[in-house]
Amino acid sequence: MAGRVAAVIVAAGSGERLGAGMPKALVSLHGRPLLDWALDAFTGHPDIDTVVVVAPADAVPAVRARVGHRARVVAGGASRQRSVDFGLAAVEPDVELVLVHDAARPLVEAPVISAVVARLRQGDQAVIPVLPVTDTVKRVDPAGRVVATVDRTELRAVQTPQGFSRAVLLAAHRAAEQRSLTEVTDDAGLLEALGVAVQTVPGAESCLKITTPYDLWLAHRVAPEPDGVPVPDPAGRTAPDPADLDAPTNPADQAVPEPAVLSESGRPA
Repeated sequence: MAGRVAAVIVAAGSGERLGAGMPKALVSLHGRPLLDWALDAFTGHPDIDTVVVVAPADAVPAVRARVGHRARVVAGGASRQRSVDFGLAAVEPDVELVLVHDAARPLVEAPVISAVVARLRQGDQAVIPVLPVTDTVKRVDPAGRVVATVDRTELRAVQTPQGFSRAVLLAAHRAAEQRSLTEVTDDAGLLEALGVAVQTVPGAESCLKITTPYDLWLAHRVAPEPDGVPVPDPAGRTAPDPADLDAPTNPADQAVPEPAVLSESGRPA
């Protein structure tokens, strides 16, 4: 399948658990919104022909002003599933393949995008990037008691972008709506519910999902760091420079402001 490829970047999350007081996609990572990092990865990739950004309804004007001509911007819905619906509706009619990506994963790597698209062009209808689960996993009962240790050899942690045949993804969303299926946490799950085979490709550890302040701190450590930009700590402290790790310092005495966030205009709050 060699048709045109669209990326739908879902950026409509509220960021409540991050505690930023604004849409998560506008939170700053080294002085740039998370959305910018994800958008650059797709608009600069040779396999991607067009991009749609799904933004919070009240932030659409600010996001459009920031995105400019790089992508089409549409308002999201009350749930992630509805937001993807609205993003799919905005994709040009001649697009055959769609990648759905969470803006909360700003550090997506080009080889992962390439691998997802390559499998789709080989004929797979659904492709997701995954990582092996390295922690020991326990199943517990409602009281918190361990019921069993889960065999992790067959477990994988799922990332985005998730790639699909557009026609199949649209059919899966319509079927979910008809069946009132709302508890699925990713688009691949909708296709699984229809019995569609989902293929995996290797993901990337750098493509972490930013949900909590600690995740944002970790992203600052992983992302390319401009000179002179301090690395914020979840507790509002400066993380020590690796070159100074042998020095006897007390991080608790190194107070700095909370991690920077951007206003809806895209400027520092």
